[in-house]
Amino acid sequence: MWTAIFLIACIIAAVQMYKAKQRADNGIIADRQGNERYIERSDPDMQREMEQLRERVRVLERIAYDANTGSGRQSREIAREIEALRGDADTPEAAPDDGMSSESPRRKG
Repeated sequence: MWTAIFLIACIIAAVQMYKAKQRADNGIIADRQGNERYIERSDPDMQREMEQLRERVRVLERIAYDANTGSGRQSREIAREIEALRGDADTPEAAPDDGMSSESPRRKG
């Protein structure tokens, strides 16, 4: 009978150790009182991605803020004027014909 009790105690201890290892592998640890908490792990890839996302949020906040200020409106107006001028520059204008143009017909002499 004592052998059965010893075997049961060993099985229970092995199961408890297995559960503790599985929880630790998943980032959960327990203190002596049995309170469980997650382990903070530092992942360099995750840290770099978080920093990139923070920088993107800063840029978006700056864009949103600048768009609603007077200088932001002025910048948009200047950008519209530049685009309008670019649109005009794309259309070829008729050059004055001064007889020196390379596209003018040659005189036969």
